[in-house]
Amino acid sequence: MLERRALGHVPKKPHLRERVDGAPIYEECLTRAGFEGAFSMLYHQHRPHEAEPVPLEEGPRPVELAPPRALLRRHYRCLELPHGATSATARTPLLVNHDVTVGFLRPLAADAHYFSNADGDELFFVEEGAGVLRSVFGDLAFERGDYVCVPKGVLHRFLPAPGLSQAWLWLEFAGPLGLPAAYRNRVGQLRMDAPYSHRDFRAPLTVAPLDEGLRDHVVKRRGVWHRYRSEHSPLDVIGWDGAVYPFVLPITSFSPRVGQIHLPPPVHATFEAPGALVCSFVPRPLDFHPEANPIPYPHSSVDVDEVLFYANAAFSSRRGVGAGSLSHHPSGITHGPHPGAYENPHPDRWTDELAVMLDCALPLDATKAALPLEDPAYHASFRG
Repeated sequence: MLERRALGHVPKKPHLRERVDGAPIYEECLTRAGFEGAFSMLYHQHRPHEAEPVPLEEGPRPVELAPPRALLRRHYRCLELPHGATSATARTPLLVNHDVTVGFLRPLAADAHYFSNADGDELFFVEEGAGVLRSVFGDLAFERGDYVCVPKGVLHRFLPAPGLSQAWLWLEFAGPLGLPAAYRNRVGQLRMDAPYSHRDFRAPLTVAPLDEGLRDHVVKRRGVWHRYRSEHSPLDVIGWDGAVYPFVLPITSFSPRVGQIHLPPPVHATFEAPGALVCSFVPRPLDFHPEANPIPYPHSSVDVDEVLFYANAAFSSRRGVGAGSLSHHPSGITHGPHPGAYENPHPDRWTDELAVMLDCALPLDATKAALPLEDPAYHASFRG
């Protein structure tokens, strides 16, 4: 995670602090065992743990897997997913394994309660829309083309911008999500040759203490929702510091590597988690060796399932996909450019493609919710 210094005046006293007016300040610590003891400290006006369970009136739909099917290349048109009510209720799993859930959502309204996911870190890619992620750390604005990372256990709610169509790719990781170790030096700082810098990441802006009149907080744990009600607003934070907090990274801030011949996708690694690697494909020059054909070679990923989410339609090597397409190429099946791409006598030397790729170590299973979005002709489209 990134490092964040204190916001607001926080006296350097242990545990129970006092503000200038003499009122107590209560501390809450969020810790991450997967990041060598990373933590963030929040400073509340009221005791943050005083919340009581209340009956739950709604909950997530259980994830139902699709029946066993043939091992095929598959393509899902995510923008055909109906709009949902709020981000918490609209998250629709499409592909799942023990390490990661790949899903999509089209929220219409702001979350009606605060939400925290105790099952894993979440990463959203905003294909359409904009809005604000409001959390105990403050407000974090996002827009089209942004990655939005919400660490495990962070209390938050999404406020989509009114009047805009929203469409977000959603990834939930069972293990800790972070920046690839290869981009860091031995003390954890981003190296000069990393594809982004600390300046490219946006952190929340403190707006608390804030009282929106909301008292309910839903926690997702082991796929089940649990509701709690507090006497005071949980957004009564007057400052915070630490390294665990939501952040935004625009995908266009990723600086790609290019070469004389085609470089394999892991050179575009952006985030990593146990069993999963997230890569960003952004506009860039293609292979520049005079004898190179700048079309990706057919390949068979024998160790990973490959998922590619298309943020635009600028893919000369693939037909029938466009913005909002999600392809799943399972391990063991060769895939690559569609017929005719190699035979093009004037291949492009520049690409405007924009996409998010996910490599998964464990096989992915489709859910029943993915079936209505599937393009049945996709596998056959690789024939001439």
